[in-house]
Amino acid sequence: MKNAIRISCNRHNLKVVRDFVSTYLAAYSLSDLHLNQIILAVDEVVANLIIHANHEDESQFLNVRVGVEKQVFEIEIEDDSNSSYQPSLYKEPDLQEHIRTGKKGGVGMALVNRIMDRVEFTTTGTHNVCRLYKHIA
Repeated sequence: MKNAIRISCNRHNLKVVRDFVSTYLAAYSLSDLHLNQIILAVDEVVANLIIHANHEDESQFLNVRVGVEKQVFEIEIEDDSNSSYQPSLYKEPDLQEHIRTGKKGGVGMALVNRIMDRVEFTTTGTHNVCRLYKHIA
């Protein structure tokens, strides 16, 4: 994928990533709903990596690449943190319970999994890669 940016792990860079994805996808005439859903999913994963995996350590970086092939938008997000997300340990939150108790947080990956067609996480040593896929035609 040729379209790429590298950002430091600072939450202020979330806007940089949102703008990068939005600008890239502008050429594909998506509805506002689909565009905003994709941006939300990407924002959630990047925020998790910046805040939870890299503890907002600005000496750490994320590489973000985007592309479209055969009407499928793909985004690849890489980091080299010691923390990695393990999908096998993920438990879908009880949204009704969250609402009932007023709990904030903990539903981001549930949103990502609902919005995107496919979500993949791989780790080799400290090198982590998240790939998100969404059919856009």
